[in-house]
Amino acid sequence: MRIVVAGGGGVGELVSRRLVREGNEVTIVEPDADRCQHLDDTLDAHVVQGDAASIRTLRSAGLGGADMFIAITNSDQVNLLSCLAAQAEFHVPVKVARVRSHEVEEWREACGRIGLKIDLLIHPESEQVRRILPVLGLPGITDILDFADGRVRLFGMFLQSGHWLAGKSVMELARMGPPKHSLLVMILRGTQVIIPRGSDALQVHDHVYALTRTDEFPEMLKFLGLEQSAKVERAFILGGKQLGILVAEHLERQGVRVKLFERDAARCGKVASILKDTMVVHGDGTDAATLAEEGVEGVDAYLALTHEDEQNLIAAMLARRLGAKKLVALINRLNYLPLAHRLGIHSTVSLRLTTVDRILQFARRGDVQSVTTFGDEAAEAIELTAQARWKYAGRRLRDIPFPRDVVAGALLRKDGEVVVPRGGDVIEEGDRILFFTSEKALPKLEEMMSSGTAEAGLGGLWRR
Repeated sequence: MRIVVAGGGGVGELVSRRLVREGNEVTIVEPDADRCQHLDDTLDAHVVQGDAASIRTLRSAGLGGADMFIAITNSDQVNLLSCLAAQAEFHVPVKVARVRSHEVEEWREACGRIGLKIDLLIHPESEQVRRILPVLGLPGITDILDFADGRVRLFGMFLQSGHWLAGKSVMELARMGPPKHSLLVMILRGTQVIIPRGSDALQVHDHVYALTRTDEFPEMLKFLGLEQSAKVERAFILGGKQLGILVAEHLERQGVRVKLFERDAARCGKVASILKDTMVVHGDGTDAATLAEEGVEGVDAYLALTHEDEQNLIAAMLARRLGAKKLVALINRLNYLPLAHRLGIHSTVSLRLTTVDRILQFARRGDVQSVTTFGDEAAEAIELTAQARWKYAGRRLRDIPFPRDVVAGALLRKDGEVVVPRGGDVIEEGDRILFFTSEKALPKLEEMMSSGTAEAGLGGLWRR
């Protein structure tokens, strides 16, 4: 596909790199000259310096011949206006926009009323809330993701020193009697991605991902010896920006007692006028004395959600030392993610990666149900459907020559049955498959999944 991306910031660069890697022809529109030079030096994409709200700039970027337009500048106004130009002036068939405003639903309705068709309107903060809430009552779990319409659950855990899993091989764990429909699917070890086999052993500091049927999730937690809080009673939130407010609103509705810390007095007043039951504290949520005075010891969850990665890391570490049970930190610099887990922070979330995942899922469309990125873009989970006349349909998994760094974690049969497969299971046409793959193995997996289908060739499965 020919794709024009408006915005060459962190998200724009991540999205463009992935789209280029998958064989798309990408043009990036970015106003900053230094940023343009960086993008031109690092990406195999055409870079146009200019304002994405300018029709002349969009014309010089070749928007008239584009199959898709993705507006992810730092300005909601520019994103919406450039989508309007893409529709009215250039007739681009598919448009994607990121909107950071808390009035996203009002803007969605307004676009509908004037006939502006934005195929995917992304609000990263709302997407992120859906990832944060499920892990709050699970101190040992880094993240939880549901697939196959919620019937398959993937969860991550970080192996601290002394964890009983450390040193165990995959084969040893299998002999210890885990739930029937469960599988260890991925290990992130520093910058290395390991799709484990029987002889691979777990190590301290590994970030381990396991998969199970959702109905067996409690049994899986029991097998791993992980604590599950009956209910989150109290939560502290650092940061009164949009994400902190959204999380607080959801926790309020669940009956959780919430304290939100914000340094800016004017911002405190605004947050207090929005939230009904949350106690808004004008103070430094990274100050030990303040946290101790407000009762941080034993708090069920401490969420550091400011816009400063370093502040979030320091705050979460302090809360851990003061006795908070569950730590969540917003981290947007991907190279900080391994460091955060080594420092004992249970869960990290990234608005950038969440946005990239949603865009990639939509850009691939077709038979791709979901895309999830792990680590420093080093691994993916891809949920897709085996097409008609697929070359390998009917073969046992052990007889399909998948790359070494690919594993089929779950199958959703056409009749609704959920299977966590083993080597003797067969993939049939119409099955939905959840694959886990390293970045380097992804092109080979794409090629294999397109083999012998009606749209054979690299990318035939993924594109519109």
